[in-house]
Amino acid sequence: MEERERLLELLRTRALRVGKITLSSGKVSDYYVDAREVVLHPEGAYLTGRLLLDMIDPEAAAVAGMTLGADPIVTAVSIVGHLEGRDLSALIIRKEAKGHGTGKFVEGPSLPRGSKVAVVDDVVTTGSSLIKSIERLKNEGYQPVQVLAVLDREEGGKERLAEIGYALKSIFTRSDLIGEGPSS
Repeated sequence: MEERERLLELLRTRALRVGKITLSSGKVSDYYVDAREVVLHPEGAYLTGRLLLDMIDPEAAAVAGMTLGADPIVTAVSIVGHLEGRDLSALIIRKEAKGHGTGKFVEGPSLPRGSKVAVVDDVVTTGSSLIKSIERLKNEGYQPVQVLAVLDREEGGKERLAEIGYALKSIFTRSDLIGEGPSS
């Protein structure tokens, strides 16, 4: 089985929950994907890191994402990259500024100002987490060059990101996962 198909199988069997649920965006949906069930699993982490690594701009020096959903993803991409001879630093973006010390929003190795960064998330609905991540990275002097996700729910996030100049690329879409068009 190819890597992409295996990761999709893991998402369907471990992460997909069907039924009414309120998402972090506030929208009510007929399904939920708890991607942590996959990206924190050894095989799922490897496959996620492997597939996203192939999608990352060759000029990127780092991969970054908002805590908590993106933490295992940036780590997996960074580790798989290292094993394959491509060192990408992992950057974690805080939801709130650190309350002491430097008060930073972005944690990770210090990189030169202007370093190019790929921004990732697990599941995209409205794109708000990715947009906030982009803003925080820019404020810290980084240059976000692309946005990637494991799953695009096809509920407007891609369009919102396009409005600010970023083309969302995802490993999967809602259509891939459950075979239907978008609904909220």
